[in-house]
Amino acid sequence: MRLVVGLVAVGVVGLLAAAPLAGAAPPAPAPHADGQGWTRPVPGDVVHPFDPPAEEWAAGHRGVDLAAATGERVRAPAAGTVSFAGQVAGKPVVVVAHPGGLRSTFEPVAASVGLGDPVAAGDVVGTLTGPGHCAPAGCVHWGVLRGEVYLDPLALLGQAPPIVLLPGGP
Repeated sequence: MRLVVGLVAVGVVGLLAAAPLAGAAPPAPAPHADGQGWTRPVPGDVVHPFDPPAEEWAAGHRGVDLAAATGERVRAPAAGTVSFAGQVAGKPVVVVAHPGGLRSTFEPVAASVGLGDPVAAGDVVGTLTGPGHCAPAGCVHWGVLRGEVYLDPLALLGQAPPIVLLPGGP
């Protein structure tokens, strides 16, 4: 039940997107610490980066938005098994469970796979159904969870922004 609540919270953020990259092939998988290859689900630019909330219940952006056009194919970023393919709060959502306990979520994505289907990195899992919360431009929201904690999906690609320590004091 908590997964559904988290997915609903993901879908309520709205921003404008950059122009999508049409017809581009997905990039080659990037190495991951456990030897698995991870790749972007769509090749578009990051429209809105990961912005975790200060508190678990607070507002934030629990994933990244990647520029994409309506009808664009969305691919599994790593091998796994489809653990959900259906509607959440009226939006189409696909979830892929990966080995090691990570789960990728995609919205608004109409599934081309079914519950329990195995997928390899780069396999098509669905298509973008509309602009989503990046209207009027289009984007795919990609979230990654470990248990109930959202992670920055770009970290799995080796592309997360660096952590900057600010000066401070007592």
